[in-house]
Amino acid sequence: MNEKNKTMIFIGATIVLVVLAFVTAPRKITPNSFLEQGELFFPDFTDPNAAKTLEVIDYDENTGSAQPFKITFSKGKWTIPSHYNYPADAQDRLAKTAAGVIGIKKDDFRSDNSADHEAFGVVDPLDETAVSLTGRGQRVTVKGDNDIILADFIVGKKVEARENIRFVRIPGQKRVYAVRMDIDISTKFSDWIETDLLKILKSDINRVILKDYSINERTRQVNERDVLSLDKKDDIWQADRMTSEQEVDDTKMNELLTALDNLSIVGVRPKPAGLTQSLQKAAGDISVLQSDALSLQSKGYFFSNDGRLLSNEGELQACTNDGVTYTLRFGEIVYGTGEAVTAGTDTTVSESSAPGENRYLFITTSFNEDYFKEPGKPENTDFFAKADSLWTDEDRKNKELNDAYEEWIGKVENGRKISQDLNAHFAEWYYVISADSFENLHLTRKDLVKEKEKEK
Repeated sequence: MNEKNKTMIFIGATIVLVVLAFVTAPRKITPNSFLEQGELFFPDFTDPNAAKTLEVIDYDENTGSAQPFKITFSKGKWTIPSHYNYPADAQDRLAKTAAGVIGIKKDDFRSDNSADHEAFGVVDPLDETAVSLTGRGQRVTVKGDNDIILADFIVGKKVEARENIRFVRIPGQKRVYAVRMDIDISTKFSDWIETDLLKILKSDINRVILKDYSINERTRQVNERDVLSLDKKDDIWQADRMTSEQEVDDTKMNELLTALDNLSIVGVRPKPAGLTQSLQKAAGDISVLQSDALSLQSKGYFFSNDGRLLSNEGELQACTNDGVTYTLRFGEIVYGTGEAVTAGTDTTVSESSAPGENRYLFITTSFNEDYFKEPGKPENTDFFAKADSLWTDEDRKNKELNDAYEEWIGKVENGRKISQDLNAHFAEWYYVISADSFENLHLTRKDLVKEKEKEK
């Protein structure tokens, strides 16, 4: 073998050894979990308006059962199916929730071991194979048109000592991330609706009428105990039939007005279709089928012999500066908590087993056509065809009369519309209000009229 061949053999051997060393040398391997850090969980979900259904499932460890809550977009509006498709009016919460889901990222890899799921609180609440009742997370699913899943994830416990950081897992996957998320995904009925029931300010209320009566449910005879009329004059409340030694209790009156201003919904029940149609046509002329009367009676409402709709706990009327009168009729007690109150799902709830007391409320409104006094009309409207500089004194007077008349028409039309819009909504529902609200509204003359304090 000549020297040239020996040299080529040595060179080839050296190359083989270098390649072998490169191939077998230890190197740092980056797991896929770390490569994914910083990526969006749902990169294809980019438009919050694409969301048509939001379903949140909690887990009740006491009963060992999943607690679903859903809102869905149907026929042009968001509704809550579990509560008879009551409108989900909290649009800001919907928008923030959808935007928050779109923005969540895989911030910090924590585990690929399913044994860690319970400690992180990301066990699927729908997983029937899971043995433990603890460690269940909150499963959130967002769907688009045709039930296409846009996002589906399980929110677990908060990461200790880190604000707005939660453990998150995708259903069916083992991997858990610590995720920054500022999303309040509530399953409370009251968080998704417009809770301000009457939408009035106490400063706009100028008259309150409290009707204290009872009705014999068998004979339909009415025992009219008292009717208390309270009117505001120059910011001072006065009651009818007060003596010179009496006055309205300002503290109690303010509590009543505040209760009206802040009156909130606790729960809802649908009214029969026939009753709803009657109420939407004319709130002051209610007529129902005999079958619908059973629904009314179960909630504490009855028709008197002269055709008036009455309640077994009396009623309150509040008149506002818009000329609208709100009539609140107080019905039967509603016992229970949770969905037994908000939706009436538990029909077995009894007085002895339920800790909470609430009340049915039946609301109607009407517009007082005589509330705004009709002003005189102008004798003519010739001023419309003239320049302002050519107006006579008569033209200026007619212009003032015309302006006053147009303002009157605007107030009347506004009051009618307010009443009509409210009745269209109120007509569909029996409402449930809290016991505290009922106690603050269900007052009598004895509560509101007191003896004047004698000067010392």
